[in-house]
Formats: sequence, C-alpha cells, structure tokens
Amino acid sequence: MIKSELVARIAEMNPHLYQRDVENIVNAILDGIIDALARGDRVELRGFGAFSVKARPARVGRNPRTGEHVPVDGKVVPFFKTGKEMRVRLNRDEAEGARA
Repeated sequence: MIKSELVARIAEMNPHLYQRDVENIVNAILDGIIDALARGDRVELRGFGAFSVKARPARVGRNPRTGEHVPVDGKVVPFFKTGKEMRVRLNRDEAEGARA
C-alpha cells in the first residue's frame, strides 16, 4: 500500500472528511514522526510499533565490481520494531491460513 492508497482508504472509511483533509492529516503524522527521528527521539505507536534511529559507524567497505577498498561514512538509519499486537495479528492470520 502506498500513501495515496492509505489516504483513499481512510477517506472511504470517513465520508464526512474531505480527501484533501485526510491527506493533510496523514502528512502531518508522517512529518511528525520524521521530525522526531531527526531529533534522535523514539516514536512509539502502541500496538503498531516503535520507530527509532541507530547510528552506524564509519567503516571500510569493498567495491563489489573491482574489489577495491573504499571508505564508507558513518550514518544514522531509521529502525522499526513491530509492536506485540501487530505481531500477534500477523501470526494469527498466517496460522489461520495454514490450517485452511
């Protein structure tokens, strides 16, 4: 699912809201998550999961084509850990599918 599909689905579920308002709400939520991660904060959505950032140190990598050693700068990368409720629902759906 892409963002526009998410916006359309939420707008369908809430016919009293205009699609442009739903899009603004989704954008505000995602921007809030991005801003918090940029500050180094952790964002936890109960039942869904937690977003955080992890620092990766600088290292020496290898160019796969030439085999030459190249320096790779350190960076900060986003990390997502699923919440318990999501894991349970995903695994319950898989277990039901396996039984069928």
